[in-house]
Amino acid sequence: MRQALNLHPDFRCDAVSGIEVDVERPAPGQLLLRYRLSGVTDALVWPPALPAERTDGLWRRTCFEAFVRAPPDEGYRELNVATGAWAAYQFDGYRQGMAEADIGPPDVQLNGVGGDIVDLLVIWDLDLPRDAAWRVGISAVIEAVGGRRSYWALAHPPGQADFHHADCFALEVAAPDRP
Repeated sequence: MRQALNLHPDFRCDAVSGIEVDVERPAPGQLLLRYRLSGVTDALVWPPALPAERTDGLWRRTCFEAFVRAPPDEGYRELNVATGAWAAYQFDGYRQGMAEADIGPPDVQLNGVGGDIVDLLVIWDLDLPRDAAWRVGISAVIEAVGGRRSYWALAHPPGQADFHHADCFALEVAAPDRP
């Protein structure tokens, strides 16, 4: 299902005009995200090419994120991808008990860099209940020339940008039907 990300109202973005994300669960433990950036300008700053390994602090630059939980559990996973590098964290509750999630790297394909449309396909194998519906928050941090960042999400809580906030877990993704 295709979802539009919304720019946080306290920020402007000269680097892209829009971000849409296709969200699927092709298998019980998988989350597929296809980010489509449109209206990409020369102002978009891609992070330097990083090795395809677990890397902290990706959110400080252009980064694509997902937050996933399986209700009624308040714990959740934070998933980050930026130019090959990735990170995955688990939390016991809202910003509490942060630790590295015991999951492997995602499959990532980036297409269209240098054009006005860029597609990023990310497939994660997650350690969440496979037969349960998941609550998902999809977000992106976009850096523009000069270091200005903008914050995009399915939904934003009132006040400052906070992708961990419960309001951001705006999408329910059902477990796929078993054959």
